[in-house]
Amino acid sequence: MQRATGVSGPLLARALQRVSDPAVRAVGEKIASGARLDRADGLALYRSVDLIGIGSLADAVNRSVNGDVVTFASNQHINPTNVCVLRTTCTFCGYARLPKEAGAYRYTLDQVLAEAASAADGMTREFHIVGGLDMKAGLAYYQEMFRALKANFPHVHVKALTAVEIAHIARIEKMTWRDVLIALREAGLDTMPGGGAETFSAAVRDRIAGKKLAGADYIGVHRAAHELGIRTNCTMLYGHVETLEDRMEHLQMLRDLQDETGGFLAYIPLAYHPDDNELGRELGRQGTSTGGGDDLKMLAVGRLFLDNFRHVKSHWIMVSQPVSQLSLHYGVNDLEGTVVREKIYHAVGAHTPQAMTLDGLIALIRGAGKQPAERDSFYNVLRTFESPSPEPVPA
Repeated sequence: MQRATGVSGPLLARALQRVSDPAVRAVGEKIASGARLDRADGLALYRSVDLIGIGSLADAVNRSVNGDVVTFASNQHINPTNVCVLRTTCTFCGYARLPKEAGAYRYTLDQVLAEAASAADGMTREFHIVGGLDMKAGLAYYQEMFRALKANFPHVHVKALTAVEIAHIARIEKMTWRDVLIALREAGLDTMPGGGAETFSAAVRDRIAGKKLAGADYIGVHRAAHELGIRTNCTMLYGHVETLEDRMEHLQMLRDLQDETGGFLAYIPLAYHPDDNELGRELGRQGTSTGGGDDLKMLAVGRLFLDNFRHVKSHWIMVSQPVSQLSLHYGVNDLEGTVVREKIYHAVGAHTPQAMTLDGLIALIRGAGKQPAERDSFYNVLRTFESPSPEPVPA
């Protein structure tokens, strides 16, 4: 995978003027020289309190690649089941249920189509489909779903199923990851989301998700998808029990696979929410989440270290609309879209709205001094929204 275009001299020079920490300045000078950052550089950024300096460097890198355009998708989340075999072992999750537990559900095909019905107006361009690891939601369940969605909404892109869900289907069907991906692609799967990564560190996974797909296997499923030409996103869950070293190990593994395949579309750090889950109770952190400074730093460090990624996304559902707006000056060039009825993060304490209107997204982006643009699922710009002309002053 070819690395992102180098940072322009004037942009980086102006950014360096805003850096106060010598350690951050050294990282900026390394970027200016064209050298690649290593884990020690990433750790220096994470440990620094010079948030403005870090953000300035990330903004300069992003603007060199993407200008002032900020993209979003007109998408709709569909969570077809919350039944999950890992209900008792993923301690950070408040969404999953056992099959006979109160609140457990599994959509029928008619229910999926009813929830998708708002896409009939032609405005929705992407279905984002993820759910639990349900023993009764195997390959046939998703094949039927994808075929029906494509038949009824042929204009809508299907971005569906995390690496964890792909591996779960492969296990219950006794198939390889590759064969599951081929079968789902033939049924209508277009791309994959990046959820389920959590934090790759084995020690961290043992504590928060002991029986979940290992980090190396998450990478393996995405590698298999990339080899089939299926593009994917990637994530990192942060703000729980991981160390800064764990974060850098995670970023290194993502960057290495992108070097190998070039198949990732975007990096999306996801803030841990401690409400209504066992881990939050264990940590005594009910009612709190990550701080805005850490949220911004996660995005900025991702932009600087993941030099072979063009797109870094802020998930406004998890970090709030104001932080996502500020993140547009910390290396972010994409926002999660219109969404419509998001369930998973709201089950663990997200207090943000479950959807945003098109006008709301455009206003948020304009408020940061950036140019809004709607994109497709491959990050091709479909239309831009120029700033409205000022009202004429009455004579």
